[in-house]
Amino acid sequence: MTLGTFGFLFTGILLNAAAQLLLKAGVRNLGELSLSLDTFFSTAISVGTQLPIIGGLFCYGISVFVWIIGLSRVDVTIAYPMLSLGYVINAALAWYLFGEVMSMQRIIGITVILIGVWILARS
Repeated sequence: MTLGTFGFLFTGILLNAAAQLLLKAGVRNLGELSLSLDTFFSTAISVGTQLPIIGGLFCYGISVFVWIIGLSRVDVTIAYPMLSLGYVINAALAWYLFGEVMSMQRIIGITVILIGVWILARS
């Protein structure tokens, strides 16, 4: 895999991770959501008018475009497992930004993910 191909894949991964964090920030502003027939439209409007959620959806759109470029250059069996780097990025940033718990089990899982991605990238 060339550095340029890795750059496209990693950019897609970063945009995907940013999208998740923005979506989380948006729903934190709203609190826990409940959905029923009576509240569907009001909930949809509340969610759809949150700027972080709009930003997250925009990041998703751009990430798909960048990801497609990366997929055109590398096998999906290499690219798709690299998406797990998003778990690592999100776990670290969710801990930092939102105060989410980073337990020893999560740290061990993240380490296993990093080792797996490293092995794949070298293949």
